[in-house]
Amino acid sequence: MTNIEQTRFFTLTFLAASLTLPAMAQLHKPTLTEFDAPGAATVSSPACANAGCGTTAFANNAEGVVVGFYTDTNVVPHAFLRTPEGHITSFDAPGAGLGYGLNQGTVAYSINDLGVIAGQFEDSSNVYHGFVRFPNGSFATFDAPGAGTGVNQGTEALSINPEGATTGVYSDGNSVLHGFARSPRGEITSFDPPGSTYTYPCEETCLSPDGTITGFYLDANNTYHGFVREPGGRITEIDAPGAGTGNYLGTIAASINVEGTIPGYFVDPNGVAHGFVRTRSGEFTTFDAPGASGIGTAAFSINLFGAVTGEFFDANNVMHGFSRLARGVFAEFDAPDAGTGAFQGTRPSTNNAEEAVAGWYVDANNLNHGFVWKP
Repeated sequence: MTNIEQTRFFTLTFLAASLTLPAMAQLHKPTLTEFDAPGAATVSSPACANAGCGTTAFANNAEGVVVGFYTDTNVVPHAFLRTPEGHITSFDAPGAGLGYGLNQGTVAYSINDLGVIAGQFEDSSNVYHGFVRFPNGSFATFDAPGAGTGVNQGTEALSINPEGATTGVYSDGNSVLHGFARSPRGEITSFDPPGSTYTYPCEETCLSPDGTITGFYLDANNTYHGFVREPGGRITEIDAPGAGTGNYLGTIAASINVEGTIPGYFVDPNGVAHGFVRTRSGEFTTFDAPGASGIGTAAFSINLFGAVTGEFFDANNVMHGFSRLARGVFAEFDAPDAGTGAFQGTRPSTNNAEEAVAGWYVDANNLNHGFVWKP
């Protein structure tokens, strides 16, 4: 498993979804719409390492457009765009490989409110490259300076802001991960927090309108720390109160909004995850979703008004989703067709200004399907 794949597995093991607002606070009943991209695989495959085949929704914008990827019957990833009306368009980046298995293909990670999409593709030599796709269907593809050109090395664009700037990660010739910031004009700057052995700007909503980036890194003791990188390059470490300092414990920063508020999760010394929200001034609020047990609670995305979405696990390590308003009120939700086995269930990814949540669920056969939840 590559470093990039290990990071995805680490973040994907914190899944969830279940939203229930108090009855008097609801103007109407919440809805959850399940969907699959046309051509998506209908059975899982060992190549997907259990969950991973099928349709995975990564991000939604203020207009309700959803992007992500699906795997076809040959386990090749293709990106998709889903309109609020449910129309789905599949696309492949120029140069994307289409060979059997997960080592090639196209993945869309992030979309801004103008409909510009950022993501990555893997070519026929199994090398990653970043891309930006514009609403007219044209592409800009790019590689970070210093990116490796070996198998499972290269560049991935993970987040895009309203200005068209992107951030992401690249793997160098030694397969070490570094962060990058790319301006709308295409200028790329590499960065690593001091002491980092492994830098990962987080996915989907981790680049604010002013160019501030958040994410996490691994130190020499294999402890995770969050970080904030300001547009001028200054980097501040983030450690949530109560975070463990042992092997693969610590703090994961997962999103940032226009106010500079950052949600995420930390893993305590007992290996249990807890959600947090950190203000621009550095004040933390930590929380656990009602019903959380097992390996805990993880926050993944924050919207303009401070609403947070994420997942929690129950005592059987089944994933459930939640939405938490800025004032601390929780709603919980589950996709009707989600599986009920360990590491199956509902996994929110991002929430927009209307508090609509996009994500995916894992069914009883370990196949992924997209969903949109509306409060």
